[in-house]
Amino acid sequence: MKVLVTGATGFLGGHVVDGFLRSGHEVRALVREGSDTSRLRSLPGVELVTGDLSRARSLRGVVDGCGAVLHSAARVVEHGTRAQFTEANVIGTLRLLEAARRASAGRFVFVSSPSALMRPGEGDRLGVDESAPYPERWFNDYCATKARAERHVLASDGYGLTTCALRPRGIWGPRDHAGFLPRLVGAMHAGRLPDLSGGNPVRVSLCHVDNAVDACRRAVLSAPAERIGGRAYFVADREVTDLWPFLAEIAGRLGCPPPGPRIPRFVSRALAASVESVWRRLPGERTGPPVSRYSMALLTRSSTYDTSAAHRDLGYVPVRTRAEGLDALVDWVAALGGVPAWTRSGVTATGGPAATPAGARPDPAV
Repeated sequence: MKVLVTGATGFLGGHVVDGFLRSGHEVRALVREGSDTSRLRSLPGVELVTGDLSRARSLRGVVDGCGAVLHSAARVVEHGTRAQFTEANVIGTLRLLEAARRASAGRFVFVSSPSALMRPGEGDRLGVDESAPYPERWFNDYCATKARAERHVLASDGYGLTTCALRPRGIWGPRDHAGFLPRLVGAMHAGRLPDLSGGNPVRVSLCHVDNAVDACRRAVLSAPAERIGGRAYFVADREVTDLWPFLAEIAGRLGCPPPGPRIPRFVSRALAASVESVWRRLPGERTGPPVSRYSMALLTRSSTYDTSAAHRDLGYVPVRTRAEGLDALVDWVAALGGVPAWTRSGVTATGGPAATPAGARPDPAV
């Protein structure tokens, strides 16, 4: 089969391309003009096509000859207008769905996120499964538009096109330069990451990139259409992770200072709400706030997800343990030249991205 992959120049998308190639399939990668495609061009079995989800005309014929679509591209930053997020995450997905249907692709797998179900103001949530409803309010436009796009994808199932959504949480692993982990490690390396646990466990589900790729591969290639059509699935590592000890372990393995000093949760959450409120009132185009309610929720709330449905319908079983993944990550960082080479871009005290030039395009990642 030839599979169309969006977001192939990003972290997850690049690993997904590798997974399909290892399985003996061909990949057509949809890339934007100006993207760094040097790695993709070096891979036998990859066809590059230039297009943009914001321009319907550029998608004409892009799915022709492909048996399936794996859609992982998204606007994932915390800054931008609602219109920009809607165009990238919702309308772009609808355009790609229509292109897949016109080309009789057969299957459309959307890489969504548990953030589509996060509610402002709620507390810890453990063992969340797919029965959890969408919220009425979201933290930000990223969360809201991922939810809208996911609902469109699931509602499009039928009439020859099988659709489903995957919700990997906290994807981590080698070749990630823009995700949550390099940002947090960069902040630790700079001595600017406080311990936001408040002295309490922050239990989270994370997803090693190899496990996310396995779920994507199964959803596209082997899962029965009658089981997965119109459904969404949480995807995560086998282990539940206590976030702040995990970050301290990584710091020790990479020679960074651990998170500290410890800040009470109520202080960090109040600070985030205040900073976000002030940030919204500032004039002019900006990057996202240095700290937000959304980023603080990710770092201070316990959130774990039940992957039983993915096991039942996709045959998903995590292929990489946390210990194996951490060993491989440490080896990769060492081969890269150490933490400074891995975390070249600046970070804020809470691990959020530093200033990005106005108008810069987000990385095509989840």
